[in-house]
Amino acid sequence: MIPAIGAYFALQSTDTPLWVFQFLAFLSGIGGGNFACSMSNISSFFPKHQQGLALGLNAGIGNFGVTTMQIVIPLVMTAAVFGALSGDPMPLDSSSGTILGRIEAGTATWIQNAGLVWFLVLIPLVAAAWFGMNNLRTVTPDPGNPLSAFGKILGLYGVAFVTSGIGLYLFLPQPYGAGVLNVWVALVLVIVATLFLMRMLPGGIGAGMANQFAIFKDKHTWSMTWLYIVTFGSFIGFSAALPLSIEVIFGYRWVEEGGELVRQSNPHAPSALTYAWIGAFVGALIRPVGGWISDKAGGALVTQVISAVMVVASVAVGYVMSLAYGSEAPHEYFWIFLSLFVLIFAASGIGNGSTFRTIGVLFSPQQKGPVLGWTSAIAAYGAFVAPRVMGEQIEAGTPELAMYGFAVFYAVGLVINHWFYLRRNAYAKNP
Repeated sequence: MIPAIGAYFALQSTDTPLWVFQFLAFLSGIGGGNFACSMSNISSFFPKHQQGLALGLNAGIGNFGVTTMQIVIPLVMTAAVFGALSGDPMPLDSSSGTILGRIEAGTATWIQNAGLVWFLVLIPLVAAAWFGMNNLRTVTPDPGNPLSAFGKILGLYGVAFVTSGIGLYLFLPQPYGAGVLNVWVALVLVIVATLFLMRMLPGGIGAGMANQFAIFKDKHTWSMTWLYIVTFGSFIGFSAALPLSIEVIFGYRWVEEGGELVRQSNPHAPSALTYAWIGAFVGALIRPVGGWISDKAGGALVTQVISAVMVVASVAVGYVMSLAYGSEAPHEYFWIFLSLFVLIFAASGIGNGSTFRTIGVLFSPQQKGPVLGWTSAIAAYGAFVAPRVMGEQIEAGTPELAMYGFAVFYAVGLVINHWFYLRRNAYAKNP
């Protein structure tokens, strides 16, 4: 609720400094932590033969937040839907769109509604969580009274805020940071430092962390981390990268000017916000189906099939992107581009359900919760990695290389999945 209401106030003025939005984005990671927590909790409520469906339902419903955001936020920004609370409108600088169609530049918009709508949605959810959710005593035997429990939670958040805050400062360019570390180095340092400090916390928290950290000695933790990045990392990453790709690749075209080809705005460009929600919608909707199929056929087998699909589809998307980027009429390639991307989303959604099933069967009741929490947290970095890699390659004029790189990553996942879970002498046969 804090970053939501913060965005509501910050978006009401064009004079709000950049660091305010960076800080609010920083705090929004609390929501990501809640998702990882929910995956860990859900696994303990269901038997092994229902792990895929149960976890797929939880993740699918949760990830509908991405689709909901991509549909609802543009819509609520088009009118003063909250009356006086919506504040004053601002004119749209450049053309945009909603699920209903294109919105031209100059249109009055209430962008602050983007924060307020989530704040209002969260109020009943907070009440539902407080009165309707319970801990399993076998998993959390001594949560303590509410004040004590909140103290523990805030302590863990404090560790994460310190380490990630330092990492951001070392990475961000001046004047917002020191700009002395490569982003990938900073990312690894943040993860390692956070884990180390969590392990060193005093009292029962540190002891509990010691038990959870046993998962890092299990080879299956690392194989499933890779496979979960293939599936959920792709879903959350492409949810951000798809609108970026639509806007940059199809929003501009090559035009001859003064004897040279230059990139100019494409008047026939599709609106990113009109179509970007489709991929996330399909991926979230099909996730429980992937879990259900995996409960019947085995998680590793389903993961193998969808990984192969993602390899082929990624190469195909990369090829179409190269054609569109070099074209004077990139919009002619849009529908084949979007169809292939939706195929990737569908495969990642099914694979997300299949990896849930595998984790739920492979690990003991004491370990599967921490493994799900760890893998979902690491895979969430896909929301950062995918659009960054895509953006760098688009800026370099070679957007297809990003997709070819993702295809290689998926191919390595194919090998890992086959070696660990499908070959004749696999460590665990098609869990």
